[in-house]
Amino acid sequence: MYVLGIWDGHDSGAAIVRDNRILVAVNEERFTKRKLDVGFPENSVRECLKFLNLKPTHIQKIAVTTTDFAKTLTRIVPGMKDKYYLFRRRKVPRPPLDEFRRHLKYTVTEIKELPLCREISSLYFRRHLNRLGFRDYRLHWIDHHTAHAAAAALCSGFEKTLAITLDGVGDALSGTINIFENGELKRISSIPARDSFGIFYEQITTLLGMRELEDEGKVMALADFAYPIPDEENPLMGFFEVNGLQVKCRYSTRGKYSRLKRILWNTPREELAFMAQRTIEKHITQLFRNAIEETGINNICWSGGIASNIKVNLKARHETGMKNWFVFPHMGDGGLAAGAALYLSLQETGKPARRLENAYLGNKFDNNEIEESLRKYKRKVSFEYREDIAKYSGEYLADGNFMLWYQGRMEFGPRALGNRSILAPASPVEIKDKLNLQIKKRSWFQPFCPSLLEEHAKRIFSDVDSYDRFMTMGYLSRPDIRDKVVSVINVDGSARPQMLGDENPGFRKLLKTVAKNTGLGVVLNTSFNLHGYPIVCTPGDALDMMLRSGAPVMAAGNFLIELKR
Repeated sequence: MYVLGIWDGHDSGAAIVRDNRILVAVNEERFTKRKLDVGFPENSVRECLKFLNLKPTHIQKIAVTTTDFAKTLTRIVPGMKDKYYLFRRRKVPRPPLDEFRRHLKYTVTEIKELPLCREISSLYFRRHLNRLGFRDYRLHWIDHHTAHAAAAALCSGFEKTLAITLDGVGDALSGTINIFENGELKRISSIPARDSFGIFYEQITTLLGMRELEDEGKVMALADFAYPIPDEENPLMGFFEVNGLQVKCRYSTRGKYSRLKRILWNTPREELAFMAQRTIEKHITQLFRNAIEETGINNICWSGGIASNIKVNLKARHETGMKNWFVFPHMGDGGLAAGAALYLSLQETGKPARRLENAYLGNKFDNNEIEESLRKYKRKVSFEYREDIAKYSGEYLADGNFMLWYQGRMEFGPRALGNRSILAPASPVEIKDKLNLQIKKRSWFQPFCPSLLEEHAKRIFSDVDSYDRFMTMGYLSRPDIRDKVVSVINVDGSARPQMLGDENPGFRKLLKTVAKNTGLGVVLNTSFNLHGYPIVCTPGDALDMMLRSGAPVMAAGNFLIELKR
């Protein structure tokens, strides 16, 4: 039985699940080229069906999520979400009363589901689905945080686990703590929207002149460049209190914003970033610790937007007593379609959870399709077919060059994991600066991440307890090796690595070639996109980005491609 999952909010997308296993999952941004796009994901639904060679009439079970008042309102008036999307991404001139707009959004998103919300939302989905050709299907509504928790629990592979969700807000909650056991997900604690760690961090992002829901990673990176401030001198630390499994914020959402704005007036932005980062690290770590102590369960999985903060994840891993851990790779709202479908599949089949072995869950293009695109660009690029493309590329990187790397199925989630990647040597630091300023065109202080052979992980990091396939966890590099990986670690020596096993043979062969030539199987790996744009999807997208960035070399399938000068 196939289950289709659909999410139509921030970073909308679709997924198809069978027997608690994700078969395909994609997000709308990859097709519309609007980063973190909102709205009904028509392209994503079509692509999921196409990939599995299914027709709409093959689907009888459809899982959808989130019926709070704010989401229902945007389904009634779609223009509202489009206008706010452009406002949030600062694609329009600064409008009058912009702070009022944000405060209104916060107020509305805290309203729970009201009478008729579900019925109105159901009509909205049926209208879109019927237009796509779906017939004789049943809609199933999955709570926002249940979808997040199911994604983490059902992909962790743990028979018994705590599933923790923390994000901005969804269905009037900002977090939950759940126990997953014997195929059942039981919620034991909820965190109201008013007490949201995610909204707090979102407000910090906005006040620092960045884009909320998009640039929170910049805040985390900027925090490393501040002088450390003791907790007792941190004015943000008192915003929250954690008691047992409950989180309470001293101020309302609007009150938080007003106080943060006053604090920013005489606080350097690096210090504010540091104080905010330290605040959520301390309180979330305490929440995790309390959950483990109260339940006696030390296998932990988590999801929601806060789970993208790898420094929080690192602290939680080190300081809470957890034994085994798992972070769902598409932890933000873009993973809700998969989570909703997984939960419905669990309810319908009762089959046990399956560990997610890789995140290569998107579409793919074979060599014939790549060559077809290349011929359209033959005036601007030259290309040749190479059977040894992975070996050649590894040698090319080992010689100190960088390249674009386009292979296999597209990754599901925000991380490039060796199929839609820009690759470069892990040192020297000059290559990092060149990529940041000339190719990616992003802030200088943002770090890059390493992809490495799992068997080399303990040579590079001192705190490896399990191999992270998905770039979801922070690790601490060994001081004696930092000069060899200087381009892929933060200024504090931490990093967010992908530790590659056998799940991607072509990428593994590339890394083994690098290891043969340099002694260490590690490369810089960043997503294949320009800053502010989605990761590339089609071969045409990849070639267009190559031309726009001026990157000289790309390996796409078995083709080695070079810009003509």
